[in-house]
Amino acid sequence: MAKLNLAIVGVGLIGGSLGLALKDKLAEDIYITGISRTEKSMAEALACGAVDMVSSDIAAVVRDADIIFLSTPVLQMIPMVKKMLPFLKPGAILTDAGSTKQYVWNGLRQILPADIYYVAGHPMTGKEKSGVQAADKNLFVNKCYVIVEDTGAPKAALDKVLSLLRLTGANLTTLDIRKHDRCASVISHVPHVTAAALVTLLNRSAGDMDSCLKLAGGGFKDTTRIASSNSDMWADICMTNPDAIVQNLEELQNILGEVIASIRSQDRQAVYDYFAAAKKRRDCILDQTEKMFDI
Repeated sequence: MAKLNLAIVGVGLIGGSLGLALKDKLAEDIYITGISRTEKSMAEALACGAVDMVSSDIAAVVRDADIIFLSTPVLQMIPMVKKMLPFLKPGAILTDAGSTKQYVWNGLRQILPADIYYVAGHPMTGKEKSGVQAADKNLFVNKCYVIVEDTGAPKAALDKVLSLLRLTGANLTTLDIRKHDRCASVISHVPHVTAAALVTLLNRSAGDMDSCLKLAGGGFKDTTRIASSNSDMWADICMTNPDAIVQNLEELQNILGEVIASIRSQDRQAVYDYFAAAKKRRDCILDQTEKMFDI
């Protein structure tokens, strides 16, 4: 097949992992260019083999690209596309790794010419560490990768992106834009806010901090792991999916309020039922998904 030209805009954890996965599968059949915020990260991306060429010149990175993979924080995506638009060749395909989809599509559909296509994507994977130094060619294996089909991209463009992403070992699925943003809020966005809240709670333990740290074991580590994620990325996510996140955080407040009331009134049965129902539902979810995704 003809050599594919891929540009990765934001060669960090996700972008770098994609580059490593595709180079592992396609070798010389793919040529990957990249750009990231710092000279250091670009040098690391080149050194680890995630890209074949890096440059701080956006024109040099995207002008020959068949597919452009946007992997910056969400609020940076539209400004980056505006910079690259004059240099994109007709038929180029934009896809992305953004955790919120409606915001990105609302911005892109106002500026994209008819011969530049957008296939919205969201890999449900990551690490608590960020940057290309944490990139891993197996990051996508058995992970859910959502493709949003309702952005008007022609079938040929959609199929081209899907064929490429299948090489990463991800399990591809589709959702409409609004449902994606609602579900991502429940599954990903609110848990990140909550993990950060648990760390903040510890930080506000005042004189008990040293004693609390002596007790910090696997449970605290597991429930707060994602609080170590990239702050820029998560601030942007909260700004670009506010309705769903606020609605679900308010519902979480209601749930915690119910538990508080049960504990305060010493209603052991209600507290027991709370934990039992959550355990039953979680175990069921894991049974249902273990054959589809590595969660």
